This record gives sequence, structure tokens and C-alpha cells, in this order.
Amino acid sequence: MAQQEQHKARWRLIGPGIVVAATGVGSGDLVASLVAGERFGYTLLWAVVIGCIVKIALAEAVGRWHLASGQTVFDGWRGMGLWTFVFFGPYIVLWGFVYGATAMSATALPLQALFPAVPLWVFAVLAGLSGLAFVWFNRYPALERVMTVLIGVLFVTVVGLAIYLLPDLGSMAAGVVPTTPPDSLFYTLGLIGGVGGTITMAAYGFWVNAKGWRDAGWIRMMRLDNRVAYITTGVFVIAMLIVGAELLSSAQVALSEGDEGLVQLADVLQERFGTFLSVVFLVGFFAAAFSSLLGVWHGVSLMFADFVGKIQGHTERSVEERESSWAFRAYVLWLTFPSMLLLLFDRPITLVIAYGVLGSAFMPFLAFTLMWLLNTRRTPAAWRSGVISNIGLTIAGGLFLVLCANEIYGRLTGA
Repeated sequence: MAQQEQHKARWRLIGPGIVVAATGVGSGDLVASLVAGERFGYTLLWAVVIGCIVKIALAEAVGRWHLASGQTVFDGWRGMGLWTFVFFGPYIVLWGFVYGATAMSATALPLQALFPAVPLWVFAVLAGLSGLAFVWFNRYPALERVMTVLIGVLFVTVVGLAIYLLPDLGSMAAGVVPTTPPDSLFYTLGLIGGVGGTITMAAYGFWVNAKGWRDAGWIRMMRLDNRVAYITTGVFVIAMLIVGAELLSSAQVALSEGDEGLVQLADVLQERFGTFLSVVFLVGFFAAAFSSLLGVWHGVSLMFADFVGKIQGHTERSVEERESSWAFRAYVLWLTFPSMLLLLFDRPITLVIAYGVLGSAFMPFLAFTLMWLLNTRRTPAAWRSGVISNIGLTIAGGLFLVLCANEIYGRLTGA
């Protein structure tokens, strides 16, 4: 009985995984898996599964470094040389500028579809200001509670819709076997790489610390939390794959690959099943987009505050101190107000190219630097990476390196 109670207590401690899952499953992941289902049916289901495994390995490595070393990822990077900070500094500034506009627009789309009389930019501005106000006046425990509600809404709407459409279980089982349809290679790699976040992967270690997990004694709990996070992420992405395969592929309906594709899906649902189901889906779309916005406004701002603190020589600061620091609040403001300018104007092509190149380079950078940190004396011997972790990080780094090269080629050639 005591062991059973202890097991239940561990499950009640799960939290950072909920936050990273809610942040990582944005509208982009939902659209990618939806379009994959529409174009290829269940053929690429295996890619979603591998994507989850890759992200489990990456997030586990981030969390293990924070807990085993007692340091943040920036402490580790600083020990590897100045080049890491030279790479990350411009990246986080540029990423925040472009992503802020993307997150606000994605959150505004379902609201504008529900209330078409209101201009899109109004909802986008309100979304950004809501995120700003929330993280300015609240701390991590409040974020975790809100994210739990939002991911619950997403589960009911998206997974509920997939169940309602009665998936073909035989085709799903066949989709677990790796195959690549013609002209699907880089699309497949992108689907693997896109399951559940980019820079938010690195934010996981900060949320682990914010939960109160500060040393190696919490590694076992962190691993359970991390597995729950990316299994949950996989369930959402598979649900959208089912929707694409069962609803769109059979009806030969093609959607755009941007966030507008989810609004188009709502129109398809309304035409086939009526207004109620369409509205329910748009509510789920909003939950996915707004949870990503809140997670980035908090988690990446924490990362920026720690980055600035390390430059200033502040080596020992609690998460609570970072949450109220000037650097944290400055980055939240950076995510919100300058990004609003991009809502009014087309994004300059040079900015888009730089954003794409830096963004695609971050994931191999994260994977390979973690491999270095977790296989050297910087990590206590008991918690250094074993064979499974090293294989996972190698696959992740290699995969994202290929995606990075493809992204750079595409940006430079316009392909």
C-alpha cells in the first residue's frame, strides 16, 4: 500500500513535462502532421514516433545536465568557450523578434475565425499583451496550472476529434513500419524534427529547476516527467495525422501548410459535421497556440535572463530571482512590442533568411554540445551519458544537421 501511495505521489509531481508539452505542440506541429496525413495517409506515422523518441533523448539530456551538475546549460556552454555565447546571443535576440509575431498571429487566427468582425491584428495584439501581463505578474506555479488546463482542452478537442473520425487501425499499424513515399524525404525529416519544440527544449531544464528539482536526487522523477511530456506530444500529433488521413485524404481536400490550414480545417468540419464541431476544434487550436505563446514568453525569457546573468558574472541565482530580473522582463517586452511591427509589415527577406538559418542550426548545436558536456568530467561520473543516451543524441544531432543544411540551401537558393 505504501509503495502504491508513493507511486501516486510521483505522478502528482509531474509538471515541467506538461509545460514543455503544451509549449512544444504549437499550431505548426499540428499543421505539419495534418498535411502529412492528408498527403500520405498513415505512411509517415513511424516518423512521428521517432520524433518523440529523439525529443525524449534531447530533453532528458537537458534535464540531467541541470540536475546532475547543479548548473544551467549556459554554465556548460561557457566552459566550452566564448563561441557558444557568440552563437547564442544573436540567435535568441533574432528568434524572439520573429517568433513573437508568429506566436501572436497563430493565437489570433482561431479567434478571428470565431469572431470575423474583429480584425486579425487586434486579436494578435491582445494575445501578446495577455502573455506579457501573465508572466510579468505570475511565477512558474501559476504557469503550470494554466498550462495543465490548456493541454486538457487540447486533449479533449484534438484527440476527441480523432476518435470521432474512427481511424483505420489496420492502416495505422502498417504506418509504424518505416517507409518513405516518393518526394517525401525532407518532409519526413521535418516531421521528425518538428515534434514538440525547438529552443523550448533547452528551456525544459529551467522549468525543472523552477519546479524545485535542484539536484541529482530528482533525475528519476525528471525522466518520468519527460517521458509523459513527449508521449503526450506524440498523441496530439498522431491525432492530427488521423484527422488528415481520415477527413482530408479521403475527401481529397488540400490545405495550405501555414497556420491558415487549421482555419481551413475548421471550415471543412463545419461543412461536413456542422458548426458545433468546428467551434470546438477552433477552441482547441486556440489552446495549442496560446499555450505555446505563454510557454515561450516565460521559458525563453528565463533563458535570456540566465544568459545575461552569466555574462555579468552572476553564477548563482535562483529561478525566482531570474523571474523578477530586469533581463527577464526586458526579453518579455522584446517578444511583445517590437514583434508587433511585423504584424503590420511583410517580414524583410534578409531577416527571414537569417532567422531560418540560425533557427535550423540551434538544434544540432544543442544536441552536440550536450553530448560533449554529458560525456566529460563536467558531469559527475554516475550521471554521464550511457550508450542509449549517446545513440539518441547522435541521431538527433545528425538529423538536425541534415535539416539545417537543407534549410540553408533552401533559403539561399529560394528552392
